[in-house]
Amino acid sequence: MQASLETLGTLERRLKVAVPMDQINTEVENRLKRIQRTAKLSGFRPGKVPMKVVAQQYGLQVRQEVLGDTVERSFGQAVRDNNLRVAGMPRIEALPEAVGAFEFTATFEVFPEVAVGNLDGTTIERPQLAIGDAEIDRTLEVLRKQRTRYDPVTRAAASGDVVVIDYEGKIDDVAFDGGTAKGQAVVLGEGRLLADFEANLIGMSAGESRTFDLTFPEDYHGKEVAGKKASFTVTLHGVQEPVVPEVNADFARELGVEDGDIGKMRDDIRANLEREVKRRVQQRVKDQVLKSLIENARLEVPKALIDAEIDRLMQGMAESLKARGMQEQATSMPRDVFEPEARRRVTIGLVLAEIVKNEKIKAEPEQVKSVVEDYAQSYERPEDVVRWYYQSPDRVREVESVVIENNVVDWLLAKATVVDKPTAFEELMGNG
Repeated sequence: MQASLETLGTLERRLKVAVPMDQINTEVENRLKRIQRTAKLSGFRPGKVPMKVVAQQYGLQVRQEVLGDTVERSFGQAVRDNNLRVAGMPRIEALPEAVGAFEFTATFEVFPEVAVGNLDGTTIERPQLAIGDAEIDRTLEVLRKQRTRYDPVTRAAASGDVVVIDYEGKIDDVAFDGGTAKGQAVVLGEGRLLADFEANLIGMSAGESRTFDLTFPEDYHGKEVAGKKASFTVTLHGVQEPVVPEVNADFARELGVEDGDIGKMRDDIRANLEREVKRRVQQRVKDQVLKSLIENARLEVPKALIDAEIDRLMQGMAESLKARGMQEQATSMPRDVFEPEARRRVTIGLVLAEIVKNEKIKAEPEQVKSVVEDYAQSYERPEDVVRWYYQSPDRVREVESVVIENNVVDWLLAKATVVDKPTAFEELMGNG
């Protein structure tokens, strides 16, 4: 095998490889002989098929397989001989047949040189928040509202009630798309319908009908009706008022406290909030560190890695959209929308890998165990979750990657100035 390397750009390289044709022909012949020993063709006993017939039947397929294996093997050897670190998949092109040799080119990118940069003097703000009774009370209110039930009432509708309505809208006495519904349930005050529309439902009782006019906003999402005046006729069929459960033993049991002890329920909520606060603080700090890392690093990002990451992001988004029944949107996503996030992710990965290599950072078994146990705490049977993780080497490796990233962040934090910043509960829990 002969190979020559050409530099096309900062990262782009091209290998030209030539493999003696005798070597390929010998391998094709050897494979055909192996096939001949077991070949079963009509008119011949097993293993007695003439080589000429075997070659006619299998020759083309075998030669393609040998050429494919030859490309893979010789490219790998040429990469090792030239001490190259290939980023992404190479583009292989066969050259016109030369005398006595099979030749091809492989064009690809190599991993860049990464200059991590100096993070000394970088300031990182670390949110600081203690969980007290007020935060537990707020969380209890959220949990109560999530368990709201609606009971039928005979009074007129008020804000917060669920009403069941039929309605028909017309513009210039002509019904329009999306302007008609039957049996639609609406929670008054949630803003799912136009404010002017909901305002006309307040005070209506079951069995009552009402006709009113309203003008759609100029920026309404339905462009065909935006800015136009419409007339609606609404019939209200029923009113249901919200009933929020009391904080008592039954409520505690509903949250998983078997004996209904309210104090234990509050302790569980406190523990869950503290875990979530810890997670969000770590994520806020990590986001700042990685942002500083990208801003200080100097490297050229391989286009092949960006393209591969765009493919992964698009696939994930497509699967998410299809799961929500949005088939058309899943097949019409422009690639350039994903480019900035793909570039960011690839850049972070390259810089982190450089730090891991240079600083010999690794995941210790006790760190992995601690993270797995932390994940498991939010489940009813934590021991089963821990066992599930350790049953799969792939799952353990995923946790190891998280631990290594956390260790890199800790290493970087030691070089930065960390300032504790008191943070409101709502501000921290409202993001991330």
